[in-house]
Amino acid sequence: MYLQNYQPIRSPKNALFIGAILISSTAMADNDLIAPQLEQEYEISYQIQATNSLWEDKEIDPSFYDSPYQISLFSPQNGEDSDRLLSQTYTVFGLGAVVIATLGAMPSTITNWEEEDDDPALSTKWLENVSAGPVWDRDDWYLNYVAHPYFGGVFYQSARKSGYRQWDAFVYSFMMSTFYWEYGMEAFAEVPSIQDLVVTPVLGWVYGEWAFNTERDIWLNGGTVLGSEILGNTSLFLLDPVDSIGRNVNYLFGIDIIKAGTGYFTFQQAALPYGNGTESEIGLKVSYLFGADDSDALPAISGKTNEYRPYRSHSVDPVDTGIVGISAGAVWLNLDNEWGMKHAYGKQLSAGLYFTRSISARLNYSRADLQEKQNSKSIIYENYSLDLQYYLNTQSDWRPFITAGVGEMMREQERNDKRFQINGGLGLHYKINNNWAVQSDWRHYYSPRTDAHENQLGSAIIYRFGKGEWSL
Repeated sequence: MYLQNYQPIRSPKNALFIGAILISSTAMADNDLIAPQLEQEYEISYQIQATNSLWEDKEIDPSFYDSPYQISLFSPQNGEDSDRLLSQTYTVFGLGAVVIATLGAMPSTITNWEEEDDDPALSTKWLENVSAGPVWDRDDWYLNYVAHPYFGGVFYQSARKSGYRQWDAFVYSFMMSTFYWEYGMEAFAEVPSIQDLVVTPVLGWVYGEWAFNTERDIWLNGGTVLGSEILGNTSLFLLDPVDSIGRNVNYLFGIDIIKAGTGYFTFQQAALPYGNGTESEIGLKVSYLFGADDSDALPAISGKTNEYRPYRSHSVDPVDTGIVGISAGAVWLNLDNEWGMKHAYGKQLSAGLYFTRSISARLNYSRADLQEKQNSKSIIYENYSLDLQYYLNTQSDWRPFITAGVGEMMREQERNDKRFQINGGLGLHYKINNNWAVQSDWRHYYSPRTDAHENQLGSAIIYRFGKGEWSL
């Protein structure tokens, strides 16, 4: 039976529709909320429940941090809300399918996804891409270093808002970005990317934590930004679209379908009236609502409340965004004669995690424009590797270190001619303060395939986010 006497929830005067019509068929047998006598129009109160919790609000035994990198994601024993995280994960799965369909409809000039003339089966394409990767991709910088960290931050917030600590939220983001996205959804369209495997969760951690705290500030400011409710609502949606969509889906259905929402707002809402049949078809307009202060629907969206609570942190967790570091610098390349290239200067970039004062891991990338010895033709040289560093004399600002890693090198972006390399070297790290440091190193690279040996001398400045090196 179709819905009878259906009346949509009233929208604010300045409602902004950004969604679509969803059609759902559900069984409406015996249900405590739906009785035969409710054939007539009715309206009940619905108040969203704050489903999130904060790690910082928990009384955690200090001994927990004796093993700072333990993972509670799969065995939440400190009050983490695993049910909320599972609900958010299901939402991500659904939204991810929409995103991949949207990207698939875009021209390859935007997505850099390869187009196939013979259109092989999806399973075949996925297997080919997974088997071929990961590779150093050539996507535009805003895709690799803006879009991917953004979505890594969205994944991160799903766990962070479910009461997990920063480290667990990062692990969740890593798992989602790697297995769900890079080796899952996106692998149907392109080969998994080396940069994305690292940049998405690592820089997503930094963005996600910033967005997590920024959203809290907006709620405590009455849901406004610069005094504007429109800016406030837009910001809340962009900071965490998964949670925002979840709140609005619950609002429109009048029941908690998705465990979403923060502890900074409550509101009233009308529920949907249903018939007493065995089946119902529900037409739903998904929209994000904005409105003026006199709007009836305003409290459901803006989060305005007279009840603010100050933030009090009980956490002394040493693992936070301070372990994330990036660097930029210059290198001097001394290549093997096998390359037939003149020595030259280049640039280097890195992103990684400084787990303790003794150990760090980084994705390191260097690039230079070289000239052939015979005809001075310009050639692009690239070298990227995943490196580990071990630091000595860690209580001093001057710290010698050793480094080793594996990676690949190539010329002219020729993937078919890339060369596996192993490397090792020595360096000196100088801590300026908790956030800034400089270092210089020498690294020797060896390619087993070509039996080539080459050297790099480099110097870089390092920045660590958050509080930087304050513990561990």
